Amino acid sequence: MTPPTSPRVSHRRRLTKRRAVVGGIAALGVTAAALVTTSMMSTAGAATAWPEAKGQQPTAKTIEVSGTLDGGLKRYYGTGDLGGDGQDEGQDPIFKLKDGAVLKNVIIGSPAADGIHCQGSCTLQNVWWEDVGEDAATFKGTAAGSTYTVHGGGAKKADDKVFQFNGAGKLVITKFQVSDFGKLVRSCGNCSKQYQRNIIVNDVDITAPGKSVVGINTNYGDTAALRGIRIHGDSAKKIATCDRFTGNNTGAEPPKTGSGPDGKHCRFTAGDISYK
Repeated sequence: MTPPTSPRVSHRRRLTKRRAVVGGIAALGVTAAALVTTSMMSTAGAATAWPEAKGQQPTAKTIEVSGTLDGGLKRYYGTGDLGGDGQDEGQDPIFKLKDGAVLKNVIIGSPAADGIHCQGSCTLQNVWWEDVGEDAATFKGTAAGSTYTVHGGGAKKADDKVFQFNGAGKLVITKFQVSDFGKLVRSCGNCSKQYQRNIIVNDVDITAPGKSVVGINTNYGDTAALRGIRIHGDSAKKIATCDRFTGNNTGAEPPKTGSGPDGKHCRFTAGDISYK
């Protein structure tokens, strides 16, 4: 397969629908360790120019990561069994991160397969998805203390979810940018094993078209705290901020029960969201 020299133009169907900090953290019961995780937060703004790839890495087999892998802004893309870019469930990822692993300075090109799987706590730093495949990243740790950190980077062209939160614990997204997407984060609505999941999205730029920022399951005690969310190109405010669902473990489609801040599960105010 000839490596692409620049992001390909996606021909898949494009979607047509698309505070205080201390108070929010305290409400989530964040531990001292989590405060360290979120110490990188600031209001400097997430949007930066997309990086140019410094080389190509065709990937036919999932790369397993323990410790830290610094990709040096090389573009990784799938070939062979990893050469799919559709929405079929069960695809293998380009990267599989073991508990505690760090992946940084990586561009995931196309085909992107199922992006990244985190088997436990993980950190994704300055990771960019040029054309999201099934999902950009899936978080799968089973320990309630698991923490998944996404700092910097961005994603484009996600037909459905960018981040799929299947496991337990807390997901913290800071200084990220996303455009042309379905859902930025979805707490799994119908996984066979369900958990309480807490989500913090801070200092993020979102560009329409898109469907929703966060989707959570209130019956499992999920929470989402949104701060410094800048939505671009959505003067009609069609992008939902925080959708609430009743999840299940049977595989059935979960019913939506509400949207927007409710002071309990969706923890933010109108002042935390701005439209550009």
